Amino acid sequence: MEVIKKSLGQMGTNCYVIWDEKSLEAAVIDPGFEDQRIIDIIKENKLNVKYILLTHGHFDHLGGVAQIKQLTDAKVLIHENDADCLGESRRNLSVLAGMSMELEPADGFLKEDEPIMLGDISIRVIHTPGHSKGGVCLLAGDVLFSGDTLFNTSIGRTDFADGDLNELLSGITAKLFILDDSMKVLPGHGDNTTIGYEKMNNPFLKGRF
Repeated sequence: MEVIKKSLGQMGTNCYVIWDEKSLEAAVIDPGFEDQRIIDIIKENKLNVKYILLTHGHFDHLGGVAQIKQLTDAKVLIHENDADCLGESRRNLSVLAGMSMELEPADGFLKEDEPIMLGDISIRVIHTPGHSKGGVCLLAGDVLFSGDTLFNTSIGRTDFADGDLNELLSGITAKLFILDDSMKVLPGHGDNTTIGYEKMNNPFLKGRF
């Protein structure tokens, strides 16, 4: 599996382009802002982008969706609990940034434990609400794309309308901390980390496992 990470926009949202080296089937995870660098990666590697995968429905993870979909006709997938975020600026929080972001409905839903295939790559959906009701992490091989659920020594905000701190912490400990300590964590913002490092160093999660 090939993975390229780009930090997009003023909010530093991490967008990931991942693909199967044999088939060149690809997915773009959280294209938060329109950015020519993502288009260039797709074109230069001659990728067949099958999916745009959204870890949750906040605007800073959605801004480049229309651009990528127009170029590739990829299917947009999001958890059903965040599906209405695509078309509602209040739900996707873009109104807080003085914007009104409204996108077309998703093409399908991310469902827990229903695999998404890119050639030989199987991507597992892990539902981890708390930052938003439809927050998910995406597990592919030895890499966990954690969205805004788990960061390097931090966690996602829970002070929005559908946030829930206890739900977020419970999901991380029950569903993510059971993964191998060597599991690479590629978050929605900031630096990469590992499950083992977070168990030892994340101040929000000490004493919970």
